[in-house]
Amino acid sequence: MSQVKTQQMGRLLAAGSKDLIDEVVDALAELNALHIIEYDGTDEGFNLGTPKEEAEEVGKRLSKLRSAASLVDVSGPKKPVSAKKIRSELENNLSEAVEHLLEKSTRLDSVENSLSSLEEEAAVLELISSIDLDVELLSGYSELSSFVGTVNDLEMAKEITPNSLFFSGVSKKTKVIAVFVKNSDSNDTQSQLNASGFQAINLPENGNGSSHILLSDVRESISALSKEKSSISEEIDNWTNEFGESLVCGLELLEREHDILTAPVKIAVSEHAFFIDGWIEMSRSEEVKSALSKSCLYTEVSPFVLKAGGGGHGHSDHAHHQEMPPISYQNRQVSKPMELLTDAVGRPAYGRIDPTLFMFVTYPIFFGMMLGDMAYGLVTMSLGALVMSRAGSNEMMNLGGKFLVYIGLGTLGFGYIYAEFAGWEILPHHGHNPAENLAFLYPFELDHGHAWAAHLPFGIELAFPFHRVTPTSDYGNLEHLIVLTIYLGFLHIIFGRIIGFRDVLFYGTDHGHVGLLAAFFEHGVWILLLIGGFMFSYGYLGPDEAEYMMQPGAIVALTAVVLLMWTLYNYHGIPLAISLLLAPIEAIGMMPSVISYVRLFAVGIVGVKIAETGNMLWDPMKDAISDDPLFVPVFFVGWLAVQFFAWGLGVFSPNIHAARLHFVEWMRQYYDSSGEAFEPFGFRSHHVEVE
Repeated sequence: MSQVKTQQMGRLLAAGSKDLIDEVVDALAELNALHIIEYDGTDEGFNLGTPKEEAEEVGKRLSKLRSAASLVDVSGPKKPVSAKKIRSELENNLSEAVEHLLEKSTRLDSVENSLSSLEEEAAVLELISSIDLDVELLSGYSELSSFVGTVNDLEMAKEITPNSLFFSGVSKKTKVIAVFVKNSDSNDTQSQLNASGFQAINLPENGNGSSHILLSDVRESISALSKEKSSISEEIDNWTNEFGESLVCGLELLEREHDILTAPVKIAVSEHAFFIDGWIEMSRSEEVKSALSKSCLYTEVSPFVLKAGGGGHGHSDHAHHQEMPPISYQNRQVSKPMELLTDAVGRPAYGRIDPTLFMFVTYPIFFGMMLGDMAYGLVTMSLGALVMSRAGSNEMMNLGGKFLVYIGLGTLGFGYIYAEFAGWEILPHHGHNPAENLAFLYPFELDHGHAWAAHLPFGIELAFPFHRVTPTSDYGNLEHLIVLTIYLGFLHIIFGRIIGFRDVLFYGTDHGHVGLLAAFFEHGVWILLLIGGFMFSYGYLGPDEAEYMMQPGAIVALTAVVLLMWTLYNYHGIPLAISLLLAPIEAIGMMPSVISYVRLFAVGIVGVKIAETGNMLWDPMKDAISDDPLFVPVFFVGWLAVQFFAWGLGVFSPNIHAARLHFVEWMRQYYDSSGEAFEPFGFRSHHVEVE
């Protein structure tokens, strides 16, 4: 089946005796092929199934393991472990170890709370100890009001409380006072103290005796609790090292069992029978029917047929009249990492083109055009290889590593085309640099740094090597790259519109329009607009001999705008008056989409200039070897730091811009991301082998 479409799906209906429901669930779990549609309880005579008796006990054990996993930072083993081994650990030492961990965690929380309270109390005692009054003397009077706190200005505080008992002290430059006045003077004193920046201190409850002694006792308690905290934390770390992998595996195994035990609640059952409803990949229909034949009296698989004009929306579109199947990608190997990009946007609606394979080609090209440096390409590929080597059974991590290898390969390839290494030109137009030692990679006769150059129609200039950082006035290709990026944007967007044309031709739009005429007005008009706009622009901006293209280009573009008015009115239901105003605005809005691809030039040039800044340290470092060797490490570390910064920024920034060009400029031309992910019920092995 074509790799540019998702898998064909079918609807499975299966029914059988209620006594065999456990066998059916086990068979489906082993198949891992059915996306179950949960029964909603609307059919007369049928109810939701009930989970098995063991589900409650497994659920409790699973809850404890999840609690334990939330307390520690654990990762699974690199290679899958046998289920028998993990089940044995669950029955023996792992369960006890989890109980022990939960107890230690509870005690650690208690210790941390106590420490927090004691530290607050110590801070208060440290302040009031500077007053040199016993704690019980600071409050608790019936005829006097007391004010204990800090102030900004001691002298001002003394002046505003002349008819009072006044005590003061200084603790680490913080001014502390204790003022005692008659109750009748309390309000006035409070107001006057506030004016001097008075901040009250919360005195320790039930405190008696010298604040110095109390402070000493609190500090001893803090010391003891701190040691206990460190001891518990060390125990938890040791626990993690000993049982971490077993915890991850135990969680996976229990989650599998819990899914199996609770699966009946998704199935419709009557007094004597059951029926199951769901989606399967048609490529596995015979396998599924064969596996269910022993436990089901009736099994039917109907290939899903999308009604033309349905718009292809997923389950999220509740207004849609046709229930849509979930989306399952084609079985891929090489291009599978690019599914990460497609999933980031959302899976395509059923029947629509899957952009994954196209992005497998264009994404590394766009990324490579921007970063385009052999040294950075090698580093990126090495990072990807490192991630893959550490991935173990983590599929997501493995795919991420492959993704890094792909964009690194694009960077390496364009680095060779650009003849750039670590920000230097391997074939410089002026001066010399260390990268010239790699000139043997270009065993050609060079004319002004080029092995060949091609002058193509429409002002397209190609060359090898392609010197993107050198202006054409110096026999470089800087301006040529700007033109190429605009042409690339023009072609990329037209390609998106062609995909959209195909989708509407066969499957229609959200508004129910389908067929050649609908495809023309929804996408063909935009293609005409792009072509007409290109002809006019090239005739206006290009050489004199291309001036003849202006008039026909303007006619085509204006015709497209008029047709776009009809598209908005007839196919999108926008009132005619608004359509007449909106169409020209929409048409003009296509121009920035095309020009947006100039970022393929601009982002790369910025990266090169950053690397060039670091490379300015190279010559001083060479001079320092003979003049002052002590500065050599300084210059080298500085140069290396700038290089890693340029590479890090180069990996981050081009990814953002490459993603934008695909997700925004390209996909919005045609893409419907309403597809629901295909999530089959069953065993999925990450760290534990399937039994």
